[in-house]
Amino acid sequence: MNFALSPSAIFREMAAHDGSFQLFCSVAAKGEAQGGWENDRIASRTMDPLLAAKIARHGADEHKHGRLFGALLRKRGLDAIEVPADADYCMQLEEAGIGLSHARLRQDRPLTDEEILRYLVHSRVTEQRAFEEITQQEEVFRGDPELGKAVSLIARDEVEHLAYCHDELLRFREEGHGAFIDDLLHEYAKVEIRTYRDVSIAVMTRMGRLLGWSPLKQRVLRLGIHCLYWMERLWTWRRMTVLRPSQRSNPMGTPASA
Repeated sequence: MNFALSPSAIFREMAAHDGSFQLFCSVAAKGEAQGGWENDRIASRTMDPLLAAKIARHGADEHKHGRLFGALLRKRGLDAIEVPADADYCMQLEEAGIGLSHARLRQDRPLTDEEILRYLVHSRVTEQRAFEEITQQEEVFRGDPELGKAVSLIARDEVEHLAYCHDELLRFREEGHGAFIDDLLHEYAKVEIRTYRDVSIAVMTRMGRLLGWSPLKQRVLRLGIHCLYWMERLWTWRRMTVLRPSQRSNPMGTPASA
């Protein structure tokens, strides 16, 4: 029985099995599509035209990523499946109070500065997670002609997404919103790591059933997820709260001279 426990081994085992691959891509596709919808709505309600354009581009990237995961499923002759509620990272975050609710985004009135900051801090924290996950997947699937190409493309986009979140939040900090931004970063980071733990357990449990993992392997992996949570909760959550100027020229925007 395969008892490999490294992230690389788990990802490769998942990708080799149709059922687990279907779950993985369905979860990813739904999250990206939902992110695209949210960014579209936020862009249309943002009064700053330059920021609105960056948010709209972010939304377009999320839609593109969702299509990429859908295409990976079709190439395997698979359909997307319904994502269980406890495995839906985006909706679990919304229920925990992070970012802007769908009810608010369905309203037509413009967003306030506070709401824009809630969106940007939400993006700063969750894009950190997305960047770390896709970077890991890029390492694992580098030689795969289909999956490797898709995750590399997404990884390049995530660098831009994270960079513009840093820059926009630093701009707002200079305008006098520093204390509010710092409080939100600390709050959202701690909620995110708790939500990530819970969603990871939900996905791992379903993967274990699909792949026929032994009870021992599932217990060890569950313990590993809890250990990661406590490491983040006690120490490394701060990586999500630091703001540094990006090294990119006008990330997610048109050239400054345009």
